[in-house]
Amino acid sequence: MASYVIEGSNSLKGEILVQGAKNEALQIISATLLTDQEVTVRNIPDILDVNNLIDLLRNMGVRVNRLSSDVCTFQADNVNLEYIKSEQFLEKSRALRGSVLLVGPLISRFGYAVFPKPGGDKIGRRRLDTHLVGIQALGANCEYQTDIQAYELKAEKLSGTYMLLDEASVTGTANILMAAVLAEGTTTIYNAACEPYLQQLSKMLQRMGAHIEGIGSNLLRIEGVKSLNGCEHTMLPDMIEVGSFIGMAAMTASELLIKDVSVPDLGIIPASFRRLGITVEQRGDDLFIPRQEHYEIDTFMDGSIMTIADAPWPGLTPDLLSVFLVVATQAKGSVLIHQKMFESRLFFVDKLIDMGAQIILCDPHRATIIGLDKRVPLRAASMVSPDIRAGIALLIAAMSAEGTSVIHNVEQIDRGYQAIDTRLNALGARISRL
Repeated sequence: MASYVIEGSNSLKGEILVQGAKNEALQIISATLLTDQEVTVRNIPDILDVNNLIDLLRNMGVRVNRLSSDVCTFQADNVNLEYIKSEQFLEKSRALRGSVLLVGPLISRFGYAVFPKPGGDKIGRRRLDTHLVGIQALGANCEYQTDIQAYELKAEKLSGTYMLLDEASVTGTANILMAAVLAEGTTTIYNAACEPYLQQLSKMLQRMGAHIEGIGSNLLRIEGVKSLNGCEHTMLPDMIEVGSFIGMAAMTASELLIKDVSVPDLGIIPASFRRLGITVEQRGDDLFIPRQEHYEIDTFMDGSIMTIADAPWPGLTPDLLSVFLVVATQAKGSVLIHQKMFESRLFFVDKLIDMGAQIILCDPHRATIIGLDKRVPLRAASMVSPDIRAGIALLIAAMSAEGTSVIHNVEQIDRGYQAIDTRLNALGARISRL
């Protein structure tokens, strides 16, 4: 288990380039299974979850050729279906939650898919009903096999249908969409997720020959085709990393230029940080965060306490609430953070309280933060990263704290952030990896 040793109270200065989007990469790389032709993917982030998914495809028989550090070609013209039934496949899939995105392409193209209850972040219940119910509606049969502790799906033919999803699940919508593009007839998905990364997947599938209407809305219509072609695809920058850098700059009184962020695809992220009093300037497709010694949380028009809550797109992504929470600890004013989706994601605040933050954990979904306006700096601490997003929040806290902190289990951070210690050290941070 690797650890970071962080010398706090160091400001950063300079410009930083954002990595490719993790959540998009998992969808796009899975979609390469939908064709036997070559697919070229650019701006791939060099992070643990993505690399593990690429290795899993390689083990399945997909020919993967890495042209450069962030460009790969994929050709799934000789997929080994027997490997998909093996214990090794189940073991690797179980350790990677993103492997659930293989189900749609596999059942669509090969009529067979199997996946165990997947791993990933320990942030509460993350049900898979939307995936399974949607794919079953297309004609697949799904059974839970107790001997291998995995779901097995089979289908002689998938047929288009109308479905109203019980939740606007991003990965659920992606899985159903990838299954529907090769199904016979028309599929209508209502209450579909419409995040930028799902829009990216839809546009890639169109370039491969799929017929999809309603991209960017919550109502998708897919006319099935018999086969898909190869294509080229470039992934968006990671909006979660953009938000992490904004929060990091504020907490450490740093001056940062965040390069090539694809501003139209950030939604309300910049505006939400401005509500915490953080100055975010748009310069073309870059964001500039000037050095701020102090920042003050806004209130609602009637003077009531500010609430920041997650919501389906175009609402605020839940993956950034941990960053908003830690940044608020050193603001002036108070804010209620409402994490609606996952009931265990706020439990890391206990460590922030140990560091001197003023936080009231109201229940598993809500925390009230009383900002200290940097009058009382956070204290250094030794802590363990429980998941990707809490991990980056703890790293931000440690960078702003007085003294030397240690974060263990940083492999969790590696799952979502590419060489984050090296990139931040180049800007003035002091982070050592053990």
